[in-house]
Amino acid sequence: MTVWDTLLVAASGLAAGALNAVAGGGTLLAFPALLATGMAARTANIVSTIGLVPGYLGGSVAYRRELSGQGPRVRALAATSVVGGIAGAVILLAAPADSFRAVVPYLLLGACALLAAQPRIGRWVAVREAGRAAERAEGRPGGAPVAGRGAGPRTEVSTGLRVAVFAAAVYGSYFGAGLGVLLLAVFGILLVDGMQQLNALKGLLSFLINAVSVIVFAVGGDVDWWATAVLAVTAWVGAAAGVGVARRLSPSLLRSAVVAFGAAVAAVLLVRG
Repeated sequence: MTVWDTLLVAASGLAAGALNAVAGGGTLLAFPALLATGMAARTANIVSTIGLVPGYLGGSVAYRRELSGQGPRVRALAATSVVGGIAGAVILLAAPADSFRAVVPYLLLGACALLAAQPRIGRWVAVREAGRAAERAEGRPGGAPVAGRGAGPRTEVSTGLRVAVFAAAVYGSYFGAGLGVLLLAVFGILLVDGMQQLNALKGLLSFLINAVSVIVFAVGGDVDWWATAVLAVTAWVGAAAGVGVARRLSPSLLRSAVVAFGAAVAAVLLVRG
């Protein structure tokens, strides 16, 4: 990597770290920047996945209070997440590099769609939980108890939830952009809990999925460790220092800008073939 390439990756790491802390979608900034350095698509995806993992860890630490009482649920879904994460990473490494390059534009467009839908998904989850809370207050059936609300934690983990989390983990390990939004949608449909509790669970499982894929990539992948180190350090700094600036901006404006940028990158890749 040239000095200019390093500066580009560093700048994308700062921006991605700050964006992930506020609105999500940092991968849609880091991944195109890595492509712009001339890096192969699969290598850029691996570097982006490894480099942005520290941000997930920081988020899980910040959400430790909301994770309280979710131990049985976390333990049940952690194994599913790890297996799915390993599967996605193995698929990425085993498939021909050209095949990943061919699907990248569509993965980017899918991630952009997920990010664009994030506010509606969040509102839908919140409204759904408010309705369940009202049912519980009225003593109607279907108002199941929620973790931390006086009736003990909700520890149910259905087969459908396991299958959905496994599928999300495979996707997240194969191409991580939009993983958090996907998990939140799954939890909103299949779990009964508060928005913050679901966000905390989403963040922890996202960290596990990405962390286990890092191990697979480190053993069998083509990793550019210099670019990875630059991205990891700057993303951490961006999340810690840049969030103050990012919070002054409209999350919806940030999200729209990232979606537009990701869609533009996908269009360029489609045109280039």
